[in-house]
Amino acid sequence: MKLREIYETAVRMGIDADPRGRRKVERSLEQAKKSYEDLPDYLKEVFDKEELTNPYADTRIYVGADDTEVKTLIGGIDMNVGEVLLTERLREKGTAIDAIFTHHPEGMALTKLDKVMAMQAEIWEEFGVPINIGEAMMDERRTEVKRRFMPVNADQAIDAARLLEIPFFSAHTPTDNLVVAYLSKFLAEREPLLIEDVRKALFEVPEYKEAARRGAGPHIGEGAGGKRAGKVYVDMTGGTEGPVKIMEKLADKGVGTVVGMHLGPELWKEAEKHHIHVVIAGHISSDSVGINLFMDELERKGVSVIPTSGLIRVRRDEDWKLIGA
Repeated sequence: MKLREIYETAVRMGIDADPRGRRKVERSLEQAKKSYEDLPDYLKEVFDKEELTNPYADTRIYVGADDTEVKTLIGGIDMNVGEVLLTERLREKGTAIDAIFTHHPEGMALTKLDKVMAMQAEIWEEFGVPINIGEAMMDERRTEVKRRFMPVNADQAIDAARLLEIPFFSAHTPTDNLVVAYLSKFLAEREPLLIEDVRKALFEVPEYKEAARRGAGPHIGEGAGGKRAGKVYVDMTGGTEGPVKIMEKLADKGVGTVVGMHLGPELWKEAEKHHIHVVIAGHISSDSVGINLFMDELERKGVSVIPTSGLIRVRRDEDWKLIGA
């Protein structure tokens, strides 16, 4: 596959799996085009035109020509300078590697992570939270995240890949969308009654079972296992964690359990305050599920994948059924 084809495959799969639904995604692209047209000339000069066709600011090609032929890529959760050097060392030893894939973004895809977070308000709207309330809460959180990343030296790995002439790209929200779609369907089919039923169901997923072996498996609060799960919300996409205040609104709309990759102490405490149960599925394992669905599609198109940097590689067919299970 060409590098651009791989990138566009990630975007397409992300849109197909987007929990907001296609119409809202298309509307966000329409808004991006209008915003671009309204910009003064000096801002148009620095505008990232990928935003006009790709709704995920954390998914970009950093290094490499669009028509670069990719037969083998190395990929993982975090591909930093060390992983870029690892790639070069493997190439020196004779392993043919044409590109690097990182799940967590680098460069401008990291510093613009707040742009992706806007989608969370539209996801909450699907649960009944009015969009005006969701947007107001998210604006405050987006500002906080934007300021946190402003001083970060975000281009180190990109510069290393550029100097070594190794194509380098990321796909963050698209693969997070994939794990949300996968787990939402998976849990709905099992109709878990209790919190323990949710955790038990997660152990059927190889990535989570392997994570448990490594001490990072699905976690529930002390004494929560026998409690009723209620309406389950799989919260694993939208850049990063949302605002603390959203827990009250979700509780008001009937959410009984949040299944997340991770949850900060303030969010967890707020969830408990409003009687929402929390199931921490696991960060790296959840990322692995989404990445694997993307990697499977690339392998079906002839691209070989070398997993590293925490990626728990598991293969599924086009219907998301385990291969060899």
